[in-house]
Amino acid sequence: MKFQLNSLASDVFITIYVIATLYFRFKFENTKNIDPILSIVLGICFVAIIWALIKLKILNPNWFGLLDSKENKISSNK
Repeated sequence: MKFQLNSLASDVFITIYVIATLYFRFKFENTKNIDPILSIVLGICFVAIIWALIKLKILNPNWFGLLDSKENKISSNK
């Protein structure tokens, strides 16, 4: 059995994750004088974590209903 979050929980998790990582990056960059390249690498790493969770089907985002899912398209054609 694979752990999966439904679409609303995935959307909320991704939103909280993005806000928390942005806060962490801005706070970290203001307190330490770091290279812009390091900041970009850190941001790419944070995005790669979310991308991997979506590809592994642990997160199933629906982007708060902004994008039609395949299931909605199939059920509306019937």
